[in-house]
Amino acid sequence: MQGKTLYLECYSGISGDMTVAALLDLGATEENLRSTLEKLPLHGYKIKIGRVQKSGLDACGFDVILEEKAKNEEHAHGHKHEHRTWKDIAQMLDGAGLKPEVLKLSRQMFRIVADAEGKVHGRPADEVHFHEVGAVDSIVDIVSAAACMEELGVTKVLVSDLWEGQGHVHCQHGILPVPVPAVLQIAASHGLTLKQTEQQGEMVTPTGAAIAALSEGKRPDKFIIEKIGLGAGKRQFSRANVLRAMLIKEANEQEEKLWMLESNIDDCSGEALGYAMECLLEAGARDVFFTSIYMKKNRPAYQLSVLCDEEKIEEMNAVLFRETTTIGVRRYPVKRAALERRAEEVSTAYGPVKVKVCFLNGEELRYPEYESVKKLAREHGAAYKEMYRLVREQI
Repeated sequence: MQGKTLYLECYSGISGDMTVAALLDLGATEENLRSTLEKLPLHGYKIKIGRVQKSGLDACGFDVILEEKAKNEEHAHGHKHEHRTWKDIAQMLDGAGLKPEVLKLSRQMFRIVADAEGKVHGRPADEVHFHEVGAVDSIVDIVSAAACMEELGVTKVLVSDLWEGQGHVHCQHGILPVPVPAVLQIAASHGLTLKQTEQQGEMVTPTGAAIAALSEGKRPDKFIIEKIGLGAGKRQFSRANVLRAMLIKEANEQEEKLWMLESNIDDCSGEALGYAMECLLEAGARDVFFTSIYMKKNRPAYQLSVLCDEEKIEEMNAVLFRETTTIGVRRYPVKRAALERRAEEVSTAYGPVKVKVCFLNGEELRYPEYESVKKLAREHGAAYKEMYRLVREQI
């Protein structure tokens, strides 16, 4: 089964409970979640799943209720939960009999927070006693998120910018500024983009940041939404406090960000320019073409244009300066819409043919490659256009 892409829209921040709620709203089941949590040697808590309203929006709510909370003790200050190290948590997960992918994701998220806490406190990650990640509710949130992703078949995670509040927050270490140090460290270590808002209070928790750190980038410019889930946050903000999760797939038409390199040349032979084109294509240019132009004093000349990826710019410049008489190359970024494609080799009555397969609105478009058709035309003594027609009919 092909894996699914999860996009998390963090315009009201992100936390562990919001993520689990959004994943449940996407279709992960309460039965699978509870059976996974039952494998953990944790006690003194229960989970509550239900529907809540946030700014008029119907969303899923997920809450881990600790025994201390049930006694109306202040969760941020008063309760005394067990402080676990990363080593303790890893041993717990390894011995719980979790599904392989659930175990992998859980360990990955815990390690992200362990490394961040270690850097914040100036200690090796294995020696840090986690007040946040070692807490029962944080362990439940992370393992629950991993279990839901595995059940939904998620193999790729993308996130938006993480919108964060400001001010200060109370925690085990006292009063800390928002974003809290662990969130900042995770963002710095994993290339996450924080967007600070006017909202007072914490919108991104360390657990939420660790989930966001699974991201492989930002969402594509064009995508198709397969399903939407809303996970409710616990706090009341001026904006809807929900995490919106989507299962998406990229649209067939993909917009590529490329670069165009250009040079006007009036003193280079046609043979040299032809050779330069071959060298540019061999070096990885996406396309190379010439345009007839007139330069100073009405001299006939060519504009040599090279389309390439950004990382190829320097290599293209080197070829242009080495193989042509140009002394300057201008460049500018361009966007190109392109269909999703793949290459295949197809057997025909005339021989094997390399084919470019493109996809447009669910339809397959097949185009035989020039070199394959040319080879068959010569082998069978046929005109190129006739062989092209025959091959098209068979593919």
